[in-house]
Amino acid sequence: MLQNFGFGEIMIILVIVLLLFGAKRIPEIAGSLGKGINEFKRNINDAQRQITEPAPRQDSVESRPASEVRHNDEAPEPKRLIS
Repeated sequence: MLQNFGFGEIMIILVIVLLLFGAKRIPEIAGSLGKGINEFKRNINDAQRQITEPAPRQDSVESRPASEVRHNDEAPEPKRLIS
């Protein structure tokens, strides 16, 4: 099973990592790992916020003024991508 690592074991692991990846590559790996952790935390917080906050209220067509109600025949013409 896993035991507590001492200073010697940690130094051996760091030397092996240095030999495998090189001195230039280790900061890049650490930076990308940090960015990934921050993005993961941000997504978890966003998901928790969406779960705990009440959903935004959806106004029905009847509660909107008549000037804002759009009928099917008044739909705007779609934009053309090619002339």
